[in-house]
Amino acid sequence: FEEVDWKELKVGRNYHLSCDFQYYSVPHAFAGKLLRVRLTSSRVTVFDGQDIVCEHPRQRGRKGQYSTLPEHVPVQHRDVDGLWSRRWFLDRARSFGPATVTVIEQILHRQRIEAQGYLDCQNILEGLGKRNRARLEAACQALINQHGHPTYTTLKRVMAAIDSDSKRPRPVTPAASTRKPARTVTFQDVYVRDASHYARDEEGK
Repeated sequence: FEEVDWKELKVGRNYHLSCDFQYYSVPHAFAGKLLRVRLTSSRVTVFDGQDIVCEHPRQRGRKGQYSTLPEHVPVQHRDVDGLWSRRWFLDRARSFGPATVTVIEQILHRQRIEAQGYLDCQNILEGLGKRNRARLEAACQALINQHGHPTYTTLKRVMAAIDSDSKRPRPVTPAASTRKPARTVTFQDVYVRDASHYARDEEGK
């Protein structure tokens, strides 16, 4: 006897279902739809009504793993309405600045299947950058300068460091002294008589 668990899950704009912190692809035509998912210890089976849409081996271990079947990937993302795409993210990144564009491109380039980077891009642009556009652009530039590995986590850490630096108290500069400088008086043409002069005066009395 094998334990079976059923869930109703909505397909994301990257045509993946999120289940127990793991991601499973479905045909891109199902993006945005609510589907039934059967979970066993070894398999994830996705249903549309009574019809099986697809199956995946169940992911175990590290959170955030992707199982993406090549036949689920649209041939050309930009021609499919309602899906995330490279152009969709780069268009939004341009409103932040050139460094953000470079970081988003790096994230997409390193994926074996591009769609596996879409959620990271979304979290960076909408999560980190929604109310902090200038800080996100600065963090992206700092990461590029350091030749760092761009991820949501590393950018969040760089932004926190930028925040910390901006809140650090400035060094105290000693206040200027209010005392007036002492005046040096120079006496010119002053002659000082020696003791013999005064001795003569005493004799002349």
